[in-house]
Amino acid sequence: MFEELRVPLFVTAGAVTGLGLALLVLAVSGLPVRERASATPGRRRSVAGSQRRLKQLAAGVGVFVVVLVVTRWLVLAAALGVVVAFWDRAFGGARQERDAINRVEGLATWIEALRDTIAGAVGLEQAIPATAVNAAPSIRPSLNLLVDRLRVREPLPDALMKFARDLDDPSADLVVAALILNSRLRGPGLRDVLSALANSARDELDVRRRVESSRRSTRRSVQVVVGVIVTVAAGLVLFNPAYVSPYGTFEGQLVLAGVLALFAGSVFWMRKLSGVEEPERFLIGSLDTRGTA
Repeated sequence: MFEELRVPLFVTAGAVTGLGLALLVLAVSGLPVRERASATPGRRRSVAGSQRRLKQLAAGVGVFVVVLVVTRWLVLAAALGVVVAFWDRAFGGARQERDAINRVEGLATWIEALRDTIAGAVGLEQAIPATAVNAAPSIRPSLNLLVDRLRVREPLPDALMKFARDLDDPSADLVVAALILNSRLRGPGLRDVLSALANSARDELDVRRRVESSRRSTRRSVQVVVGVIVTVAAGLVLFNPAYVSPYGTFEGQLVLAGVLALFAGSVFWMRKLSGVEEPERFLIGSLDTRGTA
């Protein structure tokens, strides 16, 4: 029965090969992106993420074609192609967590600098540009945009709301909300509020670092297990094909699909255990009602 599937397999391999070559060309050359000079850091991260996903998709298609040509196992080729194409979602997460930790650390440092600057009887409109110069690289682009908006006489509450949009971080929403309230009410006690927010950010930073340290070992264990299994399976296919020849039949492909499904379920379950669920942002609705830059 598997012999009857050879022609459809070859047709599929040819079509996917052409698609893979096209995606590979796009991944290498890149798409022409027309980006405004005032593009927000969030948009830049989105463009970089799209390009990275395009490269991973091209790599996944290439792996699918190579495995299909070498083994002629459609199920295995599709599974490996999907793993390579969605590697970040299946085994990633560390980069996003590191970026979030860096943003929280930079935000805490900036809050402390803002508090100390306001102590000299300086208003928010003057303190924000003064503290943006020495801000951490993780939040400096967003702070520079905030300073530019203040220089063109944009109202401080609107500029702060867009600052929260640029950061796109739940921890920043709390800080921005406090600054917006003070900019509208002009009440006393801003230094005390900033001190409390800085302490809260430092506590959150310590907790997230401890959690990341404990979950890093889980991610590494998942990657090691997957790497060992893939290496052993590849060695059997290449150096002992007679041992795995039953998987070349139609029934063998069905059995292999079941085995890979169970393996994928266990990997995603471990991925969920090592992931981090961040709280929802609460300034999104207010930002959407006021419009965008």
